[in-house]
Amino acid sequence: MKEKDGNRLAQLLDNLPQTGRVEWIGVRPARGEAMQVLDKVMIDKQGLQGDRYQGKSGKRSVTLIQFEHLAVIASVLHREKVTPEMLRRNIVVSGINLLALKGKRFRLGEAVLEMTGLCHPCSRMERVLGEGGYNAMRGHGGINASVIKPGNVCLHDRVSVLR
Repeated sequence: MKEKDGNRLAQLLDNLPQTGRVEWIGVRPARGEAMQVLDKVMIDKQGLQGDRYQGKSGKRSVTLIQFEHLAVIASVLHREKVTPEMLRRNIVVSGINLLALKGKRFRLGEAVLEMTGLCHPCSRMERVLGEGGYNAMRGHGGINASVIKPGNVCLHDRVSVLR
């Protein structure tokens, strides 16, 4: 019976017909500088062009967060809203569960990425979001991804799992 249940779970985990959409793009040009909001970015093998982390970590070349989680974080903090610039992730997407991308490759505009792990909040969130900011982001910090195939990514581009 367990093997049958295991096969069913594997099928459920592999079933991700939803597609998402790029809602926001940003890069951090240097430590301590404000995020630069972009309409389009080139993602090369080392990460987003113009980002301070480009070339520094293959497993964390791109950081993504779900648009839907911005409202959750704001609600936990009793704020009207939280903006992507505050959270310092590179790309905000809507319409697809980023956690469901575990073990999968996915297309983001022209680029192909692979989830490498969760993007946990850092202590800076306490300063940026206020008291409790770190804990408000726990479980909602998004994912890290490595670059499989470079390409341009634009606002409103499609996000989809590769089969």
